[in-house]
Amino acid sequence: MAFLRSTARHSTRALRSSFTPRKNILPRFVALSTTTTPITPPPRRPTAAQNAVALSLVVVAALGLFLTSGSPTVFADDGTNHAKLIPFQEVSRHNKKDDLWVVIRGEVYNLTDFIAIHPGGAKVIIQHAGKDATKIFESIHAKGLLESMLGPSQHIGTVDPATMPKLEPELTDDDIRMLINNKNKPPLGAMINLRDIEEVAKKVMSMKAWHYYRSDAEDGYTYRNNFAALTHYFFRPRILREVGQVDTSTFILGMPSSLPIFAGPAAMAGLGHPDGEKNIVRSAANGGILYGISSNASCSLEEIAGARQPDQPLIFQLYIAKDRKVSADVLKKVECLGFKAIMFTVDAPVLGRREFDMRTRIVADDDEQENAPPNSKGGVSATIDGYFDVDIGWKDVEWLQRQTKLPIIIKGIQTVEDCLLAAEYPGVKGILISNHGGRQADYAPASIDVLYELRQTHPEVFDKVEVYVDGGFRRGTDIVKAVCLGAKAVGLGRSFLYANAAYGERGVSKTIEILREEIVNCMQQIGLTSLSQARPEMIKYMERTVEPPKTSDYAQE
Repeated sequence: MAFLRSTARHSTRALRSSFTPRKNILPRFVALSTTTTPITPPPRRPTAAQNAVALSLVVVAALGLFLTSGSPTVFADDGTNHAKLIPFQEVSRHNKKDDLWVVIRGEVYNLTDFIAIHPGGAKVIIQHAGKDATKIFESIHAKGLLESMLGPSQHIGTVDPATMPKLEPELTDDDIRMLINNKNKPPLGAMINLRDIEEVAKKVMSMKAWHYYRSDAEDGYTYRNNFAALTHYFFRPRILREVGQVDTSTFILGMPSSLPIFAGPAAMAGLGHPDGEKNIVRSAANGGILYGISSNASCSLEEIAGARQPDQPLIFQLYIAKDRKVSADVLKKVECLGFKAIMFTVDAPVLGRREFDMRTRIVADDDEQENAPPNSKGGVSATIDGYFDVDIGWKDVEWLQRQTKLPIIIKGIQTVEDCLLAAEYPGVKGILISNHGGRQADYAPASIDVLYELRQTHPEVFDKVEVYVDGGFRRGTDIVKAVCLGAKAVGLGRSFLYANAAYGERGVSKTIEILREEIVNCMQQIGLTSLSQARPEMIKYMERTVEPPKTSDYAQE
């Protein structure tokens, strides 16, 4: 009952006569070194243009962040004798497009037939033909993905470790920048709000990883409007409400949460920290909140499930694959691992034009840039594009209801009309109003505006399903606004990725505690002692608004 005890602990803390002062919170975190002594950049040799993904991998090795490789991947027995070790010299001979082997985690794979269907393009695979591709693979893909994509016949055998070459990594300008910024970053205790943590993350992450996390669609109007729209909703505070005791706890689909927030299913946490989603799942348990696991997580489902507390509830985000059997098998695995709900993502039938990410196209030279097809989006996102079905429809909600008895949350609703449709399906217990963090359609509406419209025009929907929102929420005050308008909880994605990249597990926990402080303070300021007292009449929409703060969230980068 560790997770339940954590939730109860945070609820009890919130009920004290005054909120726990920061001086009692900060000692939980070990402050990092604040030395500003400059470091001498390590020697570099001039290099040719390198693959964008490989840049971050080198610095990860330099920082000593990557975990040591686990046990070799072993496919189901296909009758092939893999007992004999393969010399690396033999692997290196298979270095052409029509005869291509690679080493991944000590295992040798034949990718000759896979090149044509690789969503990230052929070039990145060809660049590593006849080489050890472990680091570049694990920086992008979860550990279980390879086995699901390749057949047993494509597993050649195990490489002889004694024959593996020893490579000395070369540091790029971006590597050196990261090393210096990691050395001199401020201590965690100096972080006052979520934007502070984001600014640190931008400095310590590789540009490839930052562009993937931060990327938005085209000109970024949806992304920036997510923040701007929240500034139009003001409180109507009530006074003399005896706010000495405040309860921030709630239930999400019957699962307890110490706060009206959850960690949303943001992909590839491993780009920021080698422990990836495991850091977030551990911090979510300690903070008493729920976590939605991305289909494109850096860690495997087994790794994530293994990192959770015994009774910690998790939600799985599902993209439906072109081959429905693949999705059906995933659902069975998720149920066997004890996940408690399915979050069906519907706002990404095709990949949005995420131009920040596209600028880090996974290619090595100008020639590849010029010859890339016009619809090639490139970047990290391209490595996960193409696995999922473009032609999903409402019929697939019916299909999903037949595949699982777990409660379904439809994620990515952007209009009141679709809220009404989703609420009619018996298996749908929740709807998440979301524009994918501004990463899909530019000029999509802000989630807070759709929530407000739904409350104004069809309040009965809130009695049929639980309603959640995400997109642009960085303050406890904005979370309380959404709760007043009827949202059961608010999802945050990028904020937890940034915290994980900047400070690891401690940064994620710090993010939760900052939000806890802000939510409690806001409730006390406007006269709430529990979330059940939040009402729409406590919110007023204002046509005029104030100038937003000048931070990277609002600036066109």
